[in-house]
Amino acid sequence: MNFDLAFAVRIVPQVLEGIGNTILVAILSFSGAILLGFIWEMLRRSNRFVRPVAQFVIDAIRSTPVLVQIYFLFFVLPFYGIVLPALLVGVFGLSFYFSGYISEVFRAGIDAVPRGQGEAAQSLGLGWQDTVIFVVAPQMLRNIAAPLGAYSISILKSTPLLAVIAVPEMQGSAFDVASETYRYAEPMFVAGVLFLIMDLIAAAVIASLERRFGLIAPTR
Repeated sequence: MNFDLAFAVRIVPQVLEGIGNTILVAILSFSGAILLGFIWEMLRRSNRFVRPVAQFVIDAIRSTPVLVQIYFLFFVLPFYGIVLPALLVGVFGLSFYFSGYISEVFRAGIDAVPRGQGEAAQSLGLGWQDTVIFVVAPQMLRNIAAPLGAYSISILKSTPLLAVIAVPEMQGSAFDVASETYRYAEPMFVAGVLFLIMDLIAAAVIASLERRFGLIAPTR
């Protein structure tokens, strides 16, 4: 069966039906990954009893394929009476998986801030909370802006995995077209091109925001 460019162009609107869920899942998953990643890192920096547990959780997350985690949430938990909507499983699954990597981003960003910055702020009378918000956090953001931007694109590119649990995202729409027409090359090609366009736009927006807010760490 030859590739039909006219057919590929004709099915673009059908594949685009899932773009809203794709963007929604990517945004929610990225936000959840940042929140969970920050929590893991704070736990890892807590007392000596919690620290090894947090480190084990982070290592376990990073050492397990994301698809295995999603399958566990969607297919295994129902055996124990826990049934979650596919969209919720997808968002939590991606958030949980990428939180392990983003926790390492937070660790590197915090460690890159000279310890003397916090000590100097406290010596000037700033409390712990003000020191974190006004001294440590701005410098940390400069260090983590680029890797966080990269992970946001990685999360966007991972949303097609949710098609296996019937989340109605863009790859799922492409599969629907393929199952109806028995043509797979064109829907997969259209989905790939659309994801490429979205990734390029996301990369351009992230780079623009980094320049606008001065979040790119200066070269030395």
